[in-house]
Amino acid sequence: MNSFALHLMRHGAPQTPGLLLGHSDVPPDLDAMQPCLERARAVDFAQVLSSDLGRASSPAALIAAERAVPHHAGARWRELHFGAWEGAEPATLPTSDVGRFWDAPDENPPPGGERWSDLRLRVESALATIDQPTLVLSHAGTMRAALTLLCGFTYRQSWAIDLPYGALVSLRVWPETQSAQISGLVT
Repeated sequence: MNSFALHLMRHGAPQTPGLLLGHSDVPPDLDAMQPCLERARAVDFAQVLSSDLGRASSPAALIAAERAVPHHAGARWRELHFGAWEGAEPATLPTSDVGRFWDAPDENPPPGGERWSDLRLRVESALATIDQPTLVLSHAGTMRAALTLLCGFTYRQSWAIDLPYGALVSLRVWPETQSAQISGLVT
């Protein structure tokens, strides 16, 4: 089977940046969508997939319309669900709880939130449906999960890649092995 390009893009800044937004559907900052549109012009793709949350699906819909390619939004591309921490500023949460979560998110998920392994399972099932050049517009956690699955990175290694708002990571994916090689990194 042939390889294909997979471009992972983080949404632009939301109207309320710096919070643990997870599954919270906060609107995107309209000005912050522009860098996403500009970066998408530099890569080739046949479809756009995105999280169904507005901060990702809004710029994805604009990009797809500009390119005249299909856009499909779905919950599998959502950020990790932060449970009781949804919408919180990390500095306001108990330091020890947040530290345990960032150190071992599978063993210490946010109260009522999602485990890292559950996020990876969602992303794995979404990746399995891709077989053509694709732009995925989603969230930093989702992108990190994809990198652990496709590139073999550990959770900690995935944090070595800076993923600011609007970051774009381009990969070459070989479907028969579900492996990938980073072919470019644009931030």
